[in-house]
Amino acid sequence: MLNLPNALASLRILIAPFMFWIILNPQLFTDNGFDITWNYYFASLLFVLASATDFFDGYIAREWNQMTMLGAILDPLADKMLTLAAFIGLMMIGEASAWAIYIIIVRELFITGIRTVAVSEGLDVKASWAGKVKTVAQMIAIGFLLMHWPFADLLLWFAVFLTLYSGFEYLWGFRASLQKGSI
Repeated sequence: MLNLPNALASLRILIAPFMFWIILNPQLFTDNGFDITWNYYFASLLFVLASATDFFDGYIAREWNQMTMLGAILDPLADKMLTLAAFIGLMMIGEASAWAIYIIIVRELFITGIRTVAVSEGLDVKASWAGKVKTVAQMIAIGFLLMHWPFADLLLWFAVFLTLYSGFEYLWGFRASLQKGSI
């Protein structure tokens, strides 16, 4: 059960609350004479490192044939914990639209509920390409928001669009499974 891919997903879960804390506590740097941008750099570095584990845990699991049921649960959970920690932290400090974050959270909860039902019925719940693109778009938007780069808000709303699109695609596939009598 505990293999390298699952350990990488677990590491992502551990980094998420620490990154959240860094986002919310810029005084860690400013009280010690550093510019606020060091807070952005450090939070971004943590986010990039954690995001890289997302690629590597999936790659290693497939290439080394180490895919497990635990990994199927940990990987999407770790993704959500990381992205939601960043999004909520950014929203709390006024760097991300509350509406955008609300839409993303509602979609994630809704699709997680559907995935839970699908798993209980023995259906395949692998992420679609749209879901993978959505995750990458969210991660890019988070990076831009953390660094206060231009077009960060535009990228956030593009990620919201992809989040909704992938949710509808997943819902449509689930509906098709229901119509086939799979559930």
